[in-house]
Amino acid sequence: MLVPLFEYLDKLDFPGAGMFQYISFRSAVAFILALFIATSVGKRIILALQFRQVGETIRDLDLEGQMSKKGTPTMGGLIILLAIMIPALLMTKLNNVYIQLLLFSTLCLCGLGFADDYIKVFKKNKDGLKGRFKIVGQVLVGLLVGVVMYVSPDVVIRENVETFRNDQVESVQIKNESVKSTKTTIPFIKNNNLDYAGLFDGMGKHKQAAGWILFIAVVIFIVAAVSNGANLTDGQDGLATGSSAIIGVVLVILAYVSSNTNYASYLNIMYIPGSQELVVFMAGFIGATIGFLWFNAYPAQVFMGDTGSLMIGGVIAVVSVMIRKELLIPIFCCIFFLESLSVIAQRLYFKFTKKRTGVGMRIFKMAPLHHHFQKPGNAGIDALIQKPLQPIPESKIVVRFWIVGLILAVLAIATLKMR
Repeated sequence: MLVPLFEYLDKLDFPGAGMFQYISFRSAVAFILALFIATSVGKRIILALQFRQVGETIRDLDLEGQMSKKGTPTMGGLIILLAIMIPALLMTKLNNVYIQLLLFSTLCLCGLGFADDYIKVFKKNKDGLKGRFKIVGQVLVGLLVGVVMYVSPDVVIRENVETFRNDQVESVQIKNESVKSTKTTIPFIKNNNLDYAGLFDGMGKHKQAAGWILFIAVVIFIVAAVSNGANLTDGQDGLATGSSAIIGVVLVILAYVSSNTNYASYLNIMYIPGSQELVVFMAGFIGATIGFLWFNAYPAQVFMGDTGSLMIGGVIAVVSVMIRKELLIPIFCCIFFLESLSVIAQRLYFKFTKKRTGVGMRIFKMAPLHHHFQKPGNAGIDALIQKPLQPIPESKIVVRFWIVGLILAVLAIATLKMR
């Protein structure tokens, strides 16, 4: 909202108004504003949640310190929502199709998580919103994002073209023409653009349409997978919040280099017009998650609940797709990926062994993965993996997961040159 105002003031030579034309300045303001909102408004929201007795219901899973969390305010994702939305509305260009999609996706997924938390807290139904309704909501958001990216004339790319000399890349140029495309970036590969439509070369004139159908299906899968991954990761104080902040930094860097022709040419990646606004949005996202971590760090004063976890996972997924870096998700979102994989593997192995032997066996002492480290080994738990034998304190598990997340974040950024 402020950008058009300051553009007008800049034309009138108003002192300092020209600063709003710089992405770096608007991103810095968005980050600081989001951090301020989360830390200043957060305390009031926590007090309001406590007053309304919006407390977390805790199941006794025989984990150290677990029952002490009973009654801790939940639905704290509302703090993150406010801290993301206000800077985004003030500091981004609202006529940008990427921002419009992100704002809508953020609200939808937050609303979906809010419905789940509301049923758990106020309806006293510990199962919350039925799983199929969550999946339907996530699929609809992914479908909307994919379809809008298909039909919108503003969603275009300018491809990176390599010039060879003696079988070596001499230079990389960014094409002047902006085109609709189903191309994305592949990590670790020299010829680093994958065209979804290229997988349907045998379909002739229907090739491009088939490519877009596959692209939309991929978007749906990514939105559902990453938002559910973030939801599963939100099981220890600060784990999902800190991990999301680290991922946010990766996406800021990837969005920035994708929105600058010089960096895109140097790194041999496609240039995406309009993606610079995503830098501002994600700067606010980082500020919001760090600000929420002020209250969510061990011992947590508030939990984000599904209100926050589905939302932050959805934001990460949608931005990754918009900057055509969705194939990097298994690297920089590896924590979310492993948490989801541990749950899937645990359930499948339990069903498989129960069907074959009549007694269900487990791979991990407990899933999701972060709880595995909280349980003692060889304590009557029929798990294939018993180590560590001694339970690890929750705060140490969280910090170690953050460290792994940081390493993976660096790796994800490094893939731009590791070809």
